[in-house]
Amino acid sequence: MSKYIDISAKYGDELDRTVAAMTARGKGLLAADESTATIGKRFDKINLENNETNRQQYRQLLFTADKEWTNYISGVIMYEETLYQKTEDGKPFVQVLNEAGVVPGIKVDLGTKDLNNGVEGEVATQGLDDLEKRVQKYYQQGARFAKWRAVYRVSNTGLPSQQSIRNNAEGLARYAAICQQNGLVPIVEPEILVLEGDHSIEVSYNVTLKVLASVFQTLIEHNVNLHRIILKPNMVLPGNNSPTKKEDEKKIAEYTLRTLERTVPPAVKGIMFLSGGMSEQEAVDTLNQLNKLQGTKPWALTYSYGRALQDSAIKTWQGKKENVQAAQKAYIEQAKKCSLASKGEL
Repeated sequence: MSKYIDISAKYGDELDRTVAAMTARGKGLLAADESTATIGKRFDKINLENNETNRQQYRQLLFTADKEWTNYISGVIMYEETLYQKTEDGKPFVQVLNEAGVVPGIKVDLGTKDLNNGVEGEVATQGLDDLEKRVQKYYQQGARFAKWRAVYRVSNTGLPSQQSIRNNAEGLARYAAICQQNGLVPIVEPEILVLEGDHSIEVSYNVTLKVLASVFQTLIEHNVNLHRIILKPNMVLPGNNSPTKKEDEKKIAEYTLRTLERTVPPAVKGIMFLSGGMSEQEAVDTLNQLNKLQGTKPWALTYSYGRALQDSAIKTWQGKKENVQAAQKAYIEQAKKCSLASKGEL
């Protein structure tokens, strides 16, 4: 009989505490890990220059809102720049979050590049080469969880390819193992770009089944402790150009839960959905419907939203100091809606 290997044993108790804090009932994650280029797109919409000062001001707005926000947010995913930033008063953002009872986290992947498999648009996530050193550095800075995003295209013509499925699962598993060995809870994010295309919800369902099954098989092969991860999947949605989109949208919660029941082991404590292009209202409504469904739900079903938590706040802010309080209020109001949705109470 082969010996049981627990690669997370060194930091086991701490990882368990982090997972418990992250998956507290009625709470989810704020994904504030936009890259410099991505936050620039958000700033373009409000005609604001994309520089470090403005990025610091915006993240400060989110992290220093009235303490009510901490009733709805258990952790914050940050970009590397943000992890090392401070408030105007000189207090490190990590300290601000810790004092508020919010777990600091860090995005550790370095983006994607072409998979070079002859299939247009399929990509591989970068960042494994020096990941162990970076994870150790981020742990010292105060991060206690990490996020790695793998990207899959979906189509009526057979995407994602088997190579894409295997490659992304391997990358996610290697990343998760490195994190657990070095004190960070890994958020495993296999993002299928379900909204892009003209495929039906059935196609998205079948692809999500295959992807999640591959991911969990590979995590187990790498001896990743499933009690000490968080899954961040897409919901099962039809493509935006699907001829059956209107009818399919009524099935999102049902198809999403069915997928999870068939692929995600009960050892996983938390499933925190990405918003993946949904509007603030769509992301709230779908999560609420999902939590109202009857079914086997051994995991917390909650949120790890970026745009779906921030859109109203950034539009209200407009880069102006006089709008900070109003923007914080808009952020808290949206976070409260997400919280209620995570309990099926809307």
